[in-house]
Amino acid sequence: MNAIEMLVEMVETISYSRAEGVLAQLVVERMRQLGMQSRVDEAGNAVGYIGAHPEEAQRTIVLLGHIDTVPGRIPVRIEDGKLYGRGSVDAKGPFATFVQAVARLEAAADTSIVVVGAVEEEVASSKGAHFAATQYRPDACVIGEPSGWDAVTIGYKGCQWLDVHGARDCGHGAGPSRAVAEEVVSFWNRIAAEAPSFGPGGDGIFERVDVRLDAFRTNSDGLRDTARATVGMRLPEGFRSADFAARARSLASELGLDVEFRGELPAHTGARGDGLGRAFGRALASRGVRPRFLKKTGTSDMNVVGPAWRCPIVAYGPGDSSLDHTPHEHIVLADYERAIDVLADALVAGAWARPRVPQASLSASS
Repeated sequence: MNAIEMLVEMVETISYSRAEGVLAQLVVERMRQLGMQSRVDEAGNAVGYIGAHPEEAQRTIVLLGHIDTVPGRIPVRIEDGKLYGRGSVDAKGPFATFVQAVARLEAAADTSIVVVGAVEEEVASSKGAHFAATQYRPDACVIGEPSGWDAVTIGYKGCQWLDVHGARDCGHGAGPSRAVAEEVVSFWNRIAAEAPSFGPGGDGIFERVDVRLDAFRTNSDGLRDTARATVGMRLPEGFRSADFAARARSLASELGLDVEFRGELPAHTGARGDGLGRAFGRALASRGVRPRFLKKTGTSDMNVVGPAWRCPIVAYGPGDSSLDHTPHEHIVLADYERAIDVLADALVAGAWARPRVPQASLSASS
């Protein structure tokens, strides 16, 4: 099975968040066939490695992707050199890149190169990444997310969601009391206006606090009216989360509402000039590409493991991230193959690995 066939098989295997088991087993088998030690770990992650056992290695690099997707079935097909299907970009393409690149290499004698296909990245639990954060203490980490084959992501904004809800006795529309729906709307308007003041300031998109009304619902049983809203936030580094939470609770109390917080992840930024960033820079420059180092307004598992591991960290993978979660999601297969080459070269350039022999036969088979 070559690299494209493996990716097609992965995209054809439905793996919505919290239902990744079939794909995890499949990926473990494919990694084993490619010469890696592999298993499904206690969290349900698909894990493979080459070189020394992670617990015995003097140096470890973790390539952490994710194998779950958001819902939505897109007919899997190849047209004009593009593979269409849910997860082709976010993020089975990047994870398949990890597996194929590592399978071409031999780890240095004292080194373990670990590939993790995490579960539940697309939901607030980030179960797979939180578990991985307790299992490894890597010297460097690559996150599997679409950056484009010719670019590297070094930072992501943080995130947080607020659920605000309330209930009131039903009353006549001509009466003096404000409807609970109005109170929830008032909370939204005021929190959207005030939230930016808790950020560090600055005009750049990565320095800005972005607030969005994700959902608004009302209901009534004839005796009680209820209203609920979900507020999503994208947060820069330096956001004063404790102060903001106190203000949101105070405002909700003032309006007779309840507010709950979930899914908070801080922003995290790596460094383009560390050894890992330089290795990718050399791999791209050797192909005549001027390396691009990006910061993104979304979040990834970098936000989970970055603060825990405090090691050099970047995100890399083929694909156009503007296609994430859309009904048009697709990956250019030539870019996928280029990304495999770039990642393999970056691991060699960083002295984590050396090419397997014979290289020519491996390139032909992949």
